[in-house]
Amino acid sequence: MTPRTLSCLVTAVEDLTPDVFRVRLEGRAEAMAHEPGQYLELKLDDETWVPFSIASAHTGDGTLELHIQHWPERENSARLREQVVVAHHLTLRLPGGDCVLDTTSERPLLLVAAGTGFAQIKAIVEASLHLAPERPIDLWWAARERRDLYLESLARQWAESHENMRFHLVTEVAPEPPVSGERIESHRGRIDQALAESLEDVSASDVYLSGSPGMVYACVDVLASLGLEPSRVFSDVFAYAPRQPLVPTAGVLRRGGER
Repeated sequence: MTPRTLSCLVTAVEDLTPDVFRVRLEGRAEAMAHEPGQYLELKLDDETWVPFSIASAHTGDGTLELHIQHWPERENSARLREQVVVAHHLTLRLPGGDCVLDTTSERPLLLVAAGTGFAQIKAIVEASLHLAPERPIDLWWAARERRDLYLESLARQWAESHENMRFHLVTEVAPEPPVSGERIESHRGRIDQALAESLEDVSASDVYLSGSPGMVYACVDVLASLGLEPSRVFSDVFAYAPRQPLVPTAGVLRRGGER
């Protein structure tokens, strides 16, 4: 899709945690079209456009959702919080990004998110459940504490409602109360460590990762040692923070002493 610039209306703003808020936007249906996994840019001023993953699959009704991390000490974050209020109009540029759900693939999905990286993954899950409800999905979502998994209830609902889906929550601090539920598992530690300890072979999976470059590449290195297919791994990080090679071979990992 060719990116386009448009004005849209803020229809709802909801605090999900003290640090994360959800924004619902409405505009012309055809102008709001996007692929699951893409992002938009929000205009703060003539020189400043801020990117955010679109946290909802395209439904054709002209609405979409964002999950925004608020950093009070950062000037742009404070300005954004002042502008994003109900009934205000915002200028957007969308869609952007090539990390989109491959709807022609029937391979199982391995989805890995950290923090508000869940926004991008949420759109992918929604689209997959709608278009191919039988496609297996393993969702891994990491945060420091359980309270930072700001839409845990939604991820739990997906897992409990769809036999083909499992939800893995990963926290650095032991969750309280302990985690339980149908097709729901809890892991403690870093996300890359949790993947290394829990998975055996990912060669048959399509892998999508959303988070910081450090988190994404740490996970890529683990998954490479578990048979990751380089042509079937996707992340926006590969575009804005590339490294060589993006996906090392198992032999490179062994020589480097990382695994």
